[in-house]
Amino acid sequence: MARFENDVLDQPGVHTVVLLEGINDIGNSEGAVEPEQLINVYRQFIERAHDHDIRVVGATITPYEGADYYTEAGEEDRQAVNEWIRNSGEFDALADYEAAVRDPDNPSRLLPAFNPGDNLHPNDEGYAAMADELDLEEICAS
Repeated sequence: MARFENDVLDQPGVHTVVLLEGINDIGNSEGAVEPEQLINVYRQFIERAHDHDIRVVGATITPYEGADYYTEAGEEDRQAVNEWIRNSGEFDALADYEAAVRDPDNPSRLLPAFNPGDNLHPNDEGYAAMADELDLEEICAS
């Protein structure tokens, strides 16, 4: 929350933020972080942003199977959080980054063309696909 304050709320002229958070919390906890815990943190981010008249774009958490800290329990948590991001109605807009970079044959993994080898961070082409998920007219609407 302190970084959010400094990196977003304290910056002049910010009208919209894309919120992509949670994969390290899920991965590092090896599935011990419950989806509701992350959802409660998302709600805090949304509330703080809205208190500053900043729109919040909810970004789904990207696949990470094959990463060093991947677990099946963590994958279930990622899916649950993504379901909430997509369907809660609590965000002002959606960026479905998971859909942009996942392998359709194995949705818990990055598309091979977007995987630089760590199974976690997309390569430049993957980040370009994520950028294409942003509808600038929608996210910048007042």
